[in-house]
Amino acid sequence: NATGASGGGIPKKKSSRIILELEKNENVNNEDYECEDEAKLVIFPDHYEIPLPNIEELPALVTIACDAALAARSPYIRQDSDSWEEELKDSKHENNLQQLDNGVRIPPSGWRCGWCDLRENLWLNLTDGSILCGKWFFDGSGGNGHALEHYRETRYPLAVKLGTITPVGADVYSFDEEEAVLDANIAEHLMHFGIDMLKMHKSENVNPVDDIKPRISEWEMVQESGMKLKPIYGSGYTGIKNLGNSCYLSSVMQIIFSIPDFQRRYVGNLQRIFDYSPLDPTQDFDTQMAKLGHGLLSGQYSKPPMKSEVIEQVMKEEYKSYPQGMMPRMFKALVGKGHPEFSSNRQQDALEFFLHFINLVTRNSNGSDDPSEIFRFMVEDRVQCCQSRKVKYKQRVDYIMQLPVALEAASNKEELLAYELRRREAELAKRPLREIVRAKVPFSACLQAFQEPENVADFWSSELQAKSAAIKTIHFASFPEYLVIQVKKFTFGVDWVPKKLDVSIDMPDLLDVSHLRATGLQPGEEELPDISPPIVMPDQHKAPEIDESAVMQLAEMGFPIEACRKAVYYTGNLGAELAFNWVIAHMEEPDFAEPLSLSGYNEISQNEVGLAGGASSMENQPPEEIVAIITSMGFPRNQAIHALKATNNNLERALDWIFTHADNEDENETALDVDTQSHIITNAEAEPAGPRIKDGPGRYELFAFISHMGPSTMSGHYVCHIKKEGRWVIYNDHKVCASAKPPKDLGYIYFYQRMCY
Repeated sequence: NATGASGGGIPKKKSSRIILELEKNENVNNEDYECEDEAKLVIFPDHYEIPLPNIEELPALVTIACDAALAARSPYIRQDSDSWEEELKDSKHENNLQQLDNGVRIPPSGWRCGWCDLRENLWLNLTDGSILCGKWFFDGSGGNGHALEHYRETRYPLAVKLGTITPVGADVYSFDEEEAVLDANIAEHLMHFGIDMLKMHKSENVNPVDDIKPRISEWEMVQESGMKLKPIYGSGYTGIKNLGNSCYLSSVMQIIFSIPDFQRRYVGNLQRIFDYSPLDPTQDFDTQMAKLGHGLLSGQYSKPPMKSEVIEQVMKEEYKSYPQGMMPRMFKALVGKGHPEFSSNRQQDALEFFLHFINLVTRNSNGSDDPSEIFRFMVEDRVQCCQSRKVKYKQRVDYIMQLPVALEAASNKEELLAYELRRREAELAKRPLREIVRAKVPFSACLQAFQEPENVADFWSSELQAKSAAIKTIHFASFPEYLVIQVKKFTFGVDWVPKKLDVSIDMPDLLDVSHLRATGLQPGEEELPDISPPIVMPDQHKAPEIDESAVMQLAEMGFPIEACRKAVYYTGNLGAELAFNWVIAHMEEPDFAEPLSLSGYNEISQNEVGLAGGASSMENQPPEEIVAIITSMGFPRNQAIHALKATNNNLERALDWIFTHADNEDENETALDVDTQSHIITNAEAEPAGPRIKDGPGRYELFAFISHMGPSTMSGHYVCHIKKEGRWVIYNDHKVCASAKPPKDLGYIYFYQRMCY
């Protein structure tokens, strides 16, 4: 088998000293001794051949016997491996290799990829000391190609494979020369990073002496590695093959199609959707959803392996392999079309994709049955001016509950302090730790932190007619049928570098948030006057002012930082909530993640807004951008237009106006301009006054969660666990198994279903 730093593999025999993996599909061997290995199990007397490996079709004892035979190192194989020697050339970089004085020192073991946390097939770049993984192999193992990607960014040419360094040499690969090479100065190059070749021995990436692996690795716990998981087949237990960093999509869609509302909407209407499908069904959202849902629920792509007792029957018939897992390429291409991130093959944030998907469902429902309503709920924001003590209530639409991580309430603080001391000592001694200690945070503490008041930066008090300090609290104005909770594990450091909090939270199976129900204006409270702040015209020669705290709140959700800055700017620095709605409304735009550009903006603004702060002569239609923000919240277009006209195109006041004029729909129609009446009057009575919600009790039961492994939402791996038929099931790409120990304390996104009793 071929392994290496740069590329995909082919099963060619290679040197036993160094085994390469080139990105190009070139044959680097001489044609005189090229060969391929192939293994088959032959059943006599019929001479029926079964290709190996084939653990799905064979009895366990037969599989064990085959593995033992293939692994046995016969005299022929020993002689064969010793006879294959590949002649390596000296690298052209060995005498003039640049090595950076960056203070990097490499420990003797415990390595992991600096980009994705993989622990195998690791390569040390001899210029800057980066430890990164090689690329995938033909058998599905290997890495993510980060060593090669690093070379393309830096042009640092030489890398050595960790685990191959011995007193007599090491395996060195030259990205520039695209082949394995000899480095006459390898000892000097390694000593630059604190590696003494004379003290090294050839090994894999293991911990020293006692070979103890971290017993609570996040990757192992989330994927339930090391446990004998029983595969499950049939309807509802179909996996989704990884299309290349597509695990975020797979995890979300597995949960979506485990919900009856989505099953009825797309799979239940499958024939009707197919009958009315457009000429190009690849571009039809409903068609692709129905096709994906049918594939996951039909069981056609999840059939159990043949039983051992039918092998004799199989020998007399044509051998057939059953497909395992789906490959939804058309669906992925459609939902990612025009999106700068989801159209790529890069890893993405599962939460950001979930919100993007909900937006697509709503847009393609066209006022008909919208299954995404099960996630929609109303939030009541209560803001109190600290000086006047007066309050302001407003409601908004949301789809997720963001749960803060109350690290200060960790129940194992002493253990964490001791671990931190050991970690620092190990770092100084250049040795790895044998275990990991993570903070254990009570869920009750996180829920309490959610209820705590937060400071509102740059709050404009309509009572004082000036900026003032204010505090805001959040409550549920309604409870959704399905409550989605995001644990805010991802944050930014002081240097704006994303980081992940490695914490364990005891998420409950049964959840009651009824006490978070909003109560509205209370006796004794006095409302702030309904006066909008003065409009300040933008200065062409002055850099735009952007509320960085609101930017950070959006960025912590996983949205691109430049998109967050634009959202905050275009919503007038009025807070993260309004900026979040802007993000949802503009996620499909090609320049969504592009930097903020104000060219031509001032001219547009001055045409749309009069000098006195009201609407100018161009008042036939409010700005389409603001209309889109309100309609993205679920309000009808006609209501959004009238609300904006009634409030001089002030977004915040328009939202307040909608909720205070919910019963005045008839008045709205008479006040509309002639050009908008023509296409609104027919729908005025059919459309509700506000967004459609499914309110009910605030008691829930956990039925699914998505877990993430890795240092960032933009790297690593996602899996999901779903409770079906009374048992937990793990969906890890195409593999679907009964879960032995679901890691409910390490999840990233949790899905709760309302209890009906």
